[in-house]
Amino acid sequence: MTQPYQLNRSAPRLIAATIIIAGFAAMVSVNFPGHLEFDSIRQLLEGRSRVYSNWHPPIMSWLLGIADAIAPGAAPFFVFDAALAFGALLSLLWLSPRPSWAGVVAAMLVVTLPQLFLFQAIVWKDMLFADACLAGFVCLAHAAVHWTSRIGRLALLAAAALFLALAVLTRQSAAVILPCAAIAVGAIAARTSNWRRGVVHGAAFTLACGALTLGANALLQLRASKALGPIEQIEDLQLYDMAGMLKRQPDLKLPILEREAPAMARRLYEKGAALYTPIQHDHLTDDPVIHGLIIASVSAVSRQWRALVAAHPVNYLAVRAEDFSWLFFSRHPDECLIYEVGVSGTDADLAAAHLQRRYDARDEWLDEHYAKTLVATPVLSHPAFAIVGLISFLILLRRRRPADIAMAGLLLASFLYALSFFFISIACQYRYLYVIDVSAIAALFYLASDLRLAR
Repeated sequence: MTQPYQLNRSAPRLIAATIIIAGFAAMVSVNFPGHLEFDSIRQLLEGRSRVYSNWHPPIMSWLLGIADAIAPGAAPFFVFDAALAFGALLSLLWLSPRPSWAGVVAAMLVVTLPQLFLFQAIVWKDMLFADACLAGFVCLAHAAVHWTSRIGRLALLAAAALFLALAVLTRQSAAVILPCAAIAVGAIAARTSNWRRGVVHGAAFTLACGALTLGANALLQLRASKALGPIEQIEDLQLYDMAGMLKRQPDLKLPILEREAPAMARRLYEKGAALYTPIQHDHLTDDPVIHGLIIASVSAVSRQWRALVAAHPVNYLAVRAEDFSWLFFSRHPDECLIYEVGVSGTDADLAAAHLQRRYDARDEWLDEHYAKTLVATPVLSHPAFAIVGLISFLILLRRRRPADIAMAGLLLASFLYALSFFFISIACQYRYLYVIDVSAIAALFYLASDLRLAR
């Protein structure tokens, strides 16, 4: 009687695993060789030339360069990126000794969602960030389960540190995930020993992630160009904020700019409010006059922005709240980019990358008959997934199994990362908060795979 019983206990895991693997294969076959747009192609060109402008994460360009060396284009990168997400989800089935049949139903659901079936094939840094973050915390969950095995624990912690360092290198505000990982590691270690040992483990893990991140970035900067990418990006954000404040308060004064960068002050007075929109900052910073003045006015803009924020915090926070609401609530799908299919970009970039524009029958199906039908529904809604994530977070804190701590850390990291966009959002593109969706999907699948609430 033992053998049929054991088979019955393992059947949900095997069936769910088969569904996840089949979903990955279907996603790759339908979307191959991936979807690229302006940013993707620019990063591919940087990877091919091995010179990084820092307008985009150098790690993304580096990985695309490796992929291009394997096979021209971004197909190997897209497969690698998607394998991180599907592999992490697949491994969740081995975190429970008694998988549930609900996990089979959850597997069928998640592989059909656009977050996995379409977005994983779009060559965007936001997908890489979310997937690396997911893989890192899932490795922590497995380390928690195998904590008593020294070799297994160290190997899984090393893998987690590698993936989380990759995530931090991929997005500017991603450093907020490291404290969440440190807390998770510390809490897991404290369960088997005491809080002092937990603090030591958390601190050591943070140092390891930091060392990996800083070391990798230092190596990538050896191939960086002299472009002022990050500096100009910060100034773009500051100009965007000031234009929004001028729109809300037309009589606002810019004394520092009037004194040190009068041409910029004049243009902001004349056109700033009209060019500001929560859709994106490009309308403002691509204005020929403003764009031509950006490099010369870096210092003055920075000091004027700080002075305005200190003197008019309510106005500043109102502008930030409007920008973030457009990004988070996704109520304007016609103005805010949700997804991309095919290959698009400028003629010059496409020629340089040796790529052809593409919008074939598969792209049309993905666009018109799949993704577009889900826009403005809960399936493509950050608030909907945030609610799922919050409920899952509370359940995980209530249950508090060792792996639950790591999965709760994943959700907390995604929440903090999303909140960072309250201060840095410059466009309402759906992809920026994609990590909320992926984290909630992973947590829901993990909980469905084992519905027992008792520890």
